Amino acid sequence: MDIDARIKRRQRRDEGPRLIQDYESLSPVAHIDEPSDRGPVFERLLDHLDPVFDGVLPPNAYVHGEFGSGKSAIVTALFAHLQRLSTEPRSVIHTSTRAASPTTPGFVYLDTRTTTSEFAFYHAVLDALVEDPVPEHGISTEELRERLHAILGESRNGIVVAVDHVGEPNSVDTAGLIDLFAGLPSNVSWLAVGRTPPEHTGLTTYTATSITIPPYQRQMLVDVLMTRASEGLTQRALDHDLARRIAEWADGNAHSALAALFIAADRADRADRTRLCGADVDAAIAEIPDVSVSLAEVLSLPVNKQLVLRRLVDLDDDERASVSATTETISADVDLSIGTVKRFLYEMAETGIVERVQAESHDGKGRPPSRVELRFPPTAFRRLHGLRQ
Repeated sequence: MDIDARIKRRQRRDEGPRLIQDYESLSPVAHIDEPSDRGPVFERLLDHLDPVFDGVLPPNAYVHGEFGSGKSAIVTALFAHLQRLSTEPRSVIHTSTRAASPTTPGFVYLDTRTTTSEFAFYHAVLDALVEDPVPEHGISTEELRERLHAILGESRNGIVVAVDHVGEPNSVDTAGLIDLFAGLPSNVSWLAVGRTPPEHTGLTTYTATSITIPPYQRQMLVDVLMTRASEGLTQRALDHDLARRIAEWADGNAHSALAALFIAADRADRADRTRLCGADVDAAIAEIPDVSVSLAEVLSLPVNKQLVLRRLVDLDDDERASVSATTETISADVDLSIGTVKRFLYEMAETGIVERVQAESHDGKGRPPSRVELRFPPTAFRRLHGLRQ
């Protein structure tokens, strides 16, 4: 927990007992500076990146693992530390065998869920390399590329770019990734991060190695949950038995485990309790779909699509009986036409954010109607979306 969070906790002392002290610490879409119990994974990544400590770019690589294995948490934490260290005047590592202190390459982290276009990609890279903000309007993609070539052309050591969520439905695919890096100078190395095994990506031609991130072991997940609870909840709000129940159900998926903790804490907080109980955990687990998507992926959608989802999660069964009924109800409450709402729902069904399910019974002729089902827990989305407004 950072100093600001500690101060806020003291400021709330006079408000009486309160279960949730800091939503950000509980959030399943937030990453902490030091992910728990992942030392061996960090070592494998540092083994690959080791040339940078001599001022040399490493070869391209691919980091992969299942949904919820902590890939993003690990890579963002590592690159945040490397970014800070690369700006220091001396080398990151200094040993008796390295008398000199070479300048290290720069480090850039990109999330392809929010940088899907060529313009957005080059803008994000450039913005990470310069002190003044890069304008988002009045500048062309070609100008961004030219500025990047000029800046990197003056760099002695180049940069390493981590590109997260490659190959997901709402991000950049392998071919697109290769094309984007083809527009950058040769002193750029990249670390692609995705869920698909390397042999199914087409990346093996462009990478020297692949690094597997294994799912969390059960005790690791218990530690993660207890750490987050200690930072986000009042003291002794979560006992180890409940943490073990969540970890056993999550089966190595940290996102699912943290989502369950988040929902259970929200339920207990709304009931004005200062400790979680078994019913809170059971309700949270029941709310999370068997096949679900990352809440971070949902929250990275364009504003209007999130607006449609925010209304969708509050609809009752009658209002969700068919896609037509759903679109009519939602469009009556938002500043979007029925056609636009329906198109959004179909697009989100194609990318797995929601699912179109055919009605079990149908009295009329023709094809039975379909309804829209969520692929994410509504309580977590409702709360996280509200916190961002």
